[in-house]
Amino acid sequence: MGHNARKSRQPTLAFMPRKFIKRFMPDHALIRNHKTLNRVFGKLLHDPNLLHMNRRSVSGAFFVGLFLAFVPLPIQMILGVALSILLRINMPITLGLVWITNPVTMGPIFYFCYKVGTWLLGEPLLEIEFAPSWEWLQTELTVIWQPFLLGCFVTGLTAGIVGFVTIRILWRLHLVSYIKARRERRREREKLKADS
Repeated sequence: MGHNARKSRQPTLAFMPRKFIKRFMPDHALIRNHKTLNRVFGKLLHDPNLLHMNRRSVSGAFFVGLFLAFVPLPIQMILGVALSILLRINMPITLGLVWITNPVTMGPIFYFCYKVGTWLLGEPLLEIEFAPSWEWLQTELTVIWQPFLLGCFVTGLTAGIVGFVTIRILWRLHLVSYIKARRERRREREKLKADS
């Protein structure tokens, strides 16, 4: 009884900022019915564990999603789904974060990654323009691939770690706050009982 009772008394996500997190999550039905993802992963997309919102699954999703956002490949979503299934982390959060790099933000983000890579390698910064096209890959990327890929890796890893640690800290702070409020409510109830 001891272990089970302790387990059932642990606070669930009912007290967590569920509405806030859900505001930024893509719809699971949309992901499940996505033509390409469905073709690759099929019924694996229907696993209910991919929707769980606990500290482990959400912080893991932040790490993977933020890291993959800086991966300069057109298969970020497929990698995000594969890693969500493999690591059993929250898939909608992972995919929502992958879309930090989108056609609007891709140029500035990847230029920043390139700058980070040149700084790390001590190379001069070349004047380039990022364009999501095959011609750009054939011409510009062959010249800057080392600092660019290093910058993407380091920036993605840093963003993933910061996201992971931040979620863990915020979750812990919220949990402590919830427990304190619950104790306070219990004390007030006991005081009312004693007074009556």
